[in-house]
Parts: sequence; structure tokens; C-alpha cells
Amino acid sequence: MPYSLVFNLIPLAPISPKYLQGRHIHALFLSLVNAVDAELSEQLHQSQGNKPFTTSPLQTYNQNNAPLLQWHHPKPIPKGTPCWVRVSLLDEGMFSRLTQLWLNLNLERPWHLGPTDLQITSILGTPQAEQPWANACLYEQLYEEASSEERNLSFLFATPMAFRQGKYDTAFPQQESVFNSLRSRWNKYSGIELPELALENLYPSFFNIHTEMVMDARSKFIGCVGELTYRFLGKTDGETVKQVNALADFAVYAGVGRKTTMGMGMVRRRKP
Repeated sequence: MPYSLVFNLIPLAPISPKYLQGRHIHALFLSLVNAVDAELSEQLHQSQGNKPFTTSPLQTYNQNNAPLLQWHHPKPIPKGTPCWVRVSLLDEGMFSRLTQLWLNLNLERPWHLGPTDLQITSILGTPQAEQPWANACLYEQLYEEASSEERNLSFLFATPMAFRQGKYDTAFPQQESVFNSLRSRWNKYSGIELPELALENLYPSFFNIHTEMVMDARSKFIGCVGELTYRFLGKTDGETVKQVNALADFAVYAGVGRKTTMGMGMVRRRKP
């Protein structure tokens, strides 16, 4: 069962922009895990390939109605500013191992983002009208409820997304790159194996996308953000349409492309 959890936070001092990069949010999440399961925290830190979680960049609620999320903060976030971070978990076992974190969260305990203390005020794990990134759903339900007739698949690429091709990255969201990235994570964690997808009839039918650059002291990352709709054209069997729709619904949990544990590749399906 995948989970998309939103942590509401209050900084107890200003947060410098240099501590708002993806690796610092990644470290914050691992410190939360370490508080209840040090072994799991070390496993997540050392694991390679598709990891069973993603994180978002730190968000402020005064930007919450914007379709794209914030991945760059040119100024410090002031003390007391309501903020949030999304963490998704793709492995049911991982959620279970962190039960004590959810059930016994000490709202008075400070957590650290660089040198700044943060207070977690709540954790959202169910759909909210004002918070579209909180959700949870059984893999079986995602598959069973996926449509075998819906031929339009619309996405919001909310943070920069890119894919590795050979030695280099490409930011262009070709349908094979997007859905094979989702299929890889689905097959690793869902227990419902999907075969290689027949995508020759799937084409972009609308797009409003552009590239953005994310830079820190260690690296430069160029990715795609915006809106894009894929559409099945011609004859495509219902089972293939159902599989692709299931992956589209899974995208909000899995993310797409590279550096999803550092806040990149956050994707949400937009239903008609």
C-alpha cells in the first residue's frame, strides 16, 4: 500500500536557503526514521536504485494554491512560517516499521533542518480539499479501479523531472520514459507484475511545459515542469489502457525520473 504523507511544520528560527536543498530534506526524513528504527534509517541511507520513499522540497502555505511547487527559496523562511513537506512511502512494510512515529509523535520535540529547529504540528495521510498531496490507497485498489476506457492521461509535473539516458540526463517527458519509470517502481513494490507496456499508440495531445534548473553547491539538475496530456490514438486493447491508467494514478506516490528522494519528479494526475 503506498502512502503520501504531508508533514506540517513550524520553524522555530529562520531557515537559511542553503538548508532548503533536497539533500537536507532527505536528511530530515532519515532523522525521523532513525528516531524509531535506526536499522531502517541505515538501510535507506545505504540502498541504491529505486528507493521505497520520496520527499518533496519544503513548501510554505502561502504558495499552496500555485500548481507548481517551490524548489528554490532565494530568501530565508521566517520563524513561525507554516510549512509542509510531503513524504511518500511505497512499501507497506516500511510504513508498519514507522508506526511508532505516527502514533507517538511528540509535537513538542524539535527536529533539525541544518541548524534550525522545526516543530511538527500534524501529519496528514488522507485526502484533503486544501492539500492534494496527501493520500493512501491499496495497490490492489489502484489496479482494480483503473479505467480500461479512459484514453486521456493528464499530468502536472510539479517539480523538475529528468531521466538518465546513458551517461547524461534528458528532461523531455517521452511517454516511454514516464511510464517505464512508473512501471519499474510499481513492479518492485506492488506485488502486481505489469508486463512491458505497448505504448506505440500513446501520444502527447496537449502540453505546456518548460525546463528549470536546480543548483546547489554540489550539482546542477535540469528538469521539466508543467502540464502534459497523453492520449491513446487508434486501436489499443482495454488491458493496456487499464495498466497505463493504474500507473497514472500511482504517479502521485512514486514520482517520476531521477532524484525523487531529493524532491525532484513530483507528479500528480489531473482527472477530467
